Amino acid sequence: MNDKHRKYGFTMIELLTVVAIIAMLVGLLIPALNMVRNAAKQAKQRAQLTTIDSALMVWRNDQGDYPPSDLNQDRKYCGAQKLAEALLGWDLLGFHPNSAWRADGLDQNGGDLTYDPFKRRNLGFDSLRERKQPYLELGTTSAFRLGTDGTTPGLFSNPLPLEPKTYVICDIFGIRRISLGKGNTVTAGSPILYYRANTSSKTMDLSLDPSMVNQIYNAYDNLFLLALGKLTPDGKPSNDPVGHPLYGGGTGEYLYDPEYKIIDPKVLSASGRLWPHRPDSYILISAGLDGEYGTRDDIFNF
Repeated sequence: MNDKHRKYGFTMIELLTVVAIIAMLVGLLIPALNMVRNAAKQAKQRAQLTTIDSALMVWRNDQGDYPPSDLNQDRKYCGAQKLAEALLGWDLLGFHPNSAWRADGLDQNGGDLTYDPFKRRNLGFDSLRERKQPYLELGTTSAFRLGTDGTTPGLFSNPLPLEPKTYVICDIFGIRRISLGKGNTVTAGSPILYYRANTSSKTMDLSLDPSMVNQIYNAYDNLFLLALGKLTPDGKPSNDPVGHPLYGGGTGEYLYDPEYKIIDPKVLSASGRLWPHRPDSYILISAGLDGEYGTRDDIFNF
C-alpha cells in the first residue's frame, strides 16, 4: 500500500486502554487527595485546640484556676458553654470576673451586676468597664449561638434544656451552614467539649463512683449537649435516639472505657490502672470529621 494512503491514529482498543489507565490513576489519586485534605483539616483542628490551650493558660493566670465545666442544676449551662463564656464572655464582649456562671448572664443573686443582660444599669457603671478583654480573637474564633429563635441564627433548632441564647466554640469541620442574611452564609462545626479535671480525685472507675461526682472527669458536664445528637446541616434534630457514642446511654460509660483515647495506655498496660491524660487540668474534645463524639477520629488537646 502506498504510504500516502496510509491512515494514522489510535485504534479503538488503544483508546480504551488509555482511558482505562487514566481511570485507574484517577481512582488512586482521589483517595490520596482526600487523605491529604483530611490530614490538613486535622492539623488545623489541633492548631485551634492549641490556641484555646494558650488562652486558658492566660485565663488561669488571671483568675487563679481553670474555668468550671460542671452542668448547672437547671441543666441549661454545660461545659462547652462555660468554655465560651470564659474565653469570650457570656455575650462575646469579654469575661466578667464576678461571673456566677449562669445561663442567663445574671449575677449570683439573679441581678444585673455582671453582664447586665437586660441593660438595666446606669451607663456610668457599664459592666463592659469591669470585664476582661476576650482571650481569643472573635473574628478568628468559630463562636456560634447554641440555638436559633427564628431571627437569630444558631447551631440547633431546639437545644433544650440547654439555653439557646448562649454561645459555644465550634471546631473547624464545617457541618451547619448558617445564613447571616443578604446572601451571606457561614459554616459552623460541632461544639468543642470541655471537661475540667477534679484534681482532688484519683477515681476513674464507674464501679467505684457511678454518680461520677468524685471522678476525675464528670461525664455529666456535657451530657445534655451530647444528647442533642449529631449537628446537621439544617440544625434540626438528627433523630438519633441515643445521641453520640460518647453519650454512653446517658451515664457516661464510654468516657471511662479503656478503649477511649482519654485513657493513658501506658499506665493501663503497666499497672492495670485506669488513668487519664491531663488529670491535673482539663480536656478538650473535637468531634472530628464525622461530627460524632466518641469515635476514632475525635481530636483532643494532647
